[in-house]
Amino acid sequence: MLKNFPRLHLKYLLYALLLGVLGQHAAWAQFRVEVSGVGFTQIPIAFANFRDENTSPQKVSTIIRNDLERSGQYKPLGFNDVVDETQRPDLSSLKQIGADAFVAGSVVRLPSGQFEVRFRLWDVVKNEDLGAKSYTVDATDLRLAAHRISDFVYENLGGEKGIFSTRVTYVTKRNGGYNLWISDIDGENAQSALSSPEPIISPAWSPDGKSIAYVSFEQRKPVVYVHKISEGTRQAVANFKGSNSAPAWHPNGRSLVVALSQSGNQQLYAIDLQGSIPRKLFQSLSIDTEPVYASDGKTLFFVSDRSGGPQIYRATIPYGTPERITFTGTYNISPAISPDGKLLAYITKSEGRYMLQLLDIASKVVTPLTDTVSDERPSFSPNGRLVIYATQDAGRDSLMMTTIDGRVKSRLASQLGDMREPHWGPYVTAR
Repeated sequence: MLKNFPRLHLKYLLYALLLGVLGQHAAWAQFRVEVSGVGFTQIPIAFANFRDENTSPQKVSTIIRNDLERSGQYKPLGFNDVVDETQRPDLSSLKQIGADAFVAGSVVRLPSGQFEVRFRLWDVVKNEDLGAKSYTVDATDLRLAAHRISDFVYENLGGEKGIFSTRVTYVTKRNGGYNLWISDIDGENAQSALSSPEPIISPAWSPDGKSIAYVSFEQRKPVVYVHKISEGTRQAVANFKGSNSAPAWHPNGRSLVVALSQSGNQQLYAIDLQGSIPRKLFQSLSIDTEPVYASDGKTLFFVSDRSGGPQIYRATIPYGTPERITFTGTYNISPAISPDGKLLAYITKSEGRYMLQLLDIASKVVTPLTDTVSDERPSFSPNGRLVIYATQDAGRDSLMMTTIDGRVKSRLASQLGDMREPHWGPYVTAR
């Protein structure tokens, strides 16, 4: 058994104790996006300045532009004219600047104080109107309206569901206290779901996006809670002797797998949220932790030292035999499985550096996604095209997104402070 593995697990349980103190201003939780790198195939797209959008608190066209650029699949082009959804654009001029698509629209302030956001999407190459929609929203939902427009553009040009109106959760520390945050994927509209004087770690979205499981130390030991977001209520679901950690949802949303040390070494147990007795998944003398289900609800990935060092295994639940699937490197942790079950993102340690890698499970090809030194806890977007993770960048703890080819990255940088433990939420029908 690898002697350092228990210390690794303790590091993940207690990482929040090491977070730096954040600044004082309420804006500290807001992000900005900085994109670097270039993908091989990007659709060139032009964005008009929406008519009258300067009368609203948010510049909608800029939010849409940033969303699509962050995806790595679109290349925004310079276009400074004001064009609304009622005008037919000069498509020949747009072709001359290399645009394949064009987005135009307007933002109208209504007598009620709400805003009506309208837009239209054009296929410049085919000279086609691809459709228009409008959203009537309060000022606080202008960003959400912009993200939904981004989803529309992404889906109609790429034929794949967009992820811009989904959300992420993460943890911060400030002035000796800890917060669990929920925000848009660009980091804006951040709201605190929980504030605690003790560490909060390992947040995990429920499959329906209505709850978050996490680990809290407020009882002076790690306890797993499930927090219902809309109600602001929570319930301790794993508070057994020893450590209770690393919650992972079953895709049916009715149970969790957690790592418990009630019988000695850290082992994996299935817990029904209705209150049944925890069921141990594997009989071994090893340390098992960091479980994550594939979307089929039958395959579980997890970290174990049963081969002598921390490696990633998979097993069919409930009766399958664990099978090792990482063989490149001697120290592999923090598995995240893509929605289609084909790709595994994880952290490898090499020469003292913790780096994000991607494994194609069928071909066993491993692709390094970063060249940084302190990557942690990857999580896939619901469409499997992006991975969010924590790292150190320019001397600061940051949240990063990368495309699955590693060529386009965006840093979600706060004005003040550090962020850790990101987890990407699922598609939801309404917010």
